[in-house]
Amino acid sequence: MPNYDYKCLKCNTRFEAFQSIKDAPLTVCPNCNGELKRIIGAGAGIIFNGSGFYQTDYKNKSSVNTKEHANSQDNKEKISA
Repeated sequence: MPNYDYKCLKCNTRFEAFQSIKDAPLTVCPNCNGELKRIIGAGAGIIFNGSGFYQTDYKNKSSVNTKEHANSQDNKEKISA
């Protein structure tokens, strides 16, 4: 469930509300009963920690070996032709 940022148009109070995506937006300020506006936040960004993110998480070694083997076979065919 995401956090939503709200700002009161009357008293300028800002706060976050932890709501389900299916919940209706809040409309009344808890401080002054003024009108609320939902603010679009930046959200949390993706953080890549460590070295070799691509190599260790997605790339498997067998595909590299297969490509190298295919390239060496192509080179042998070109030399023999």
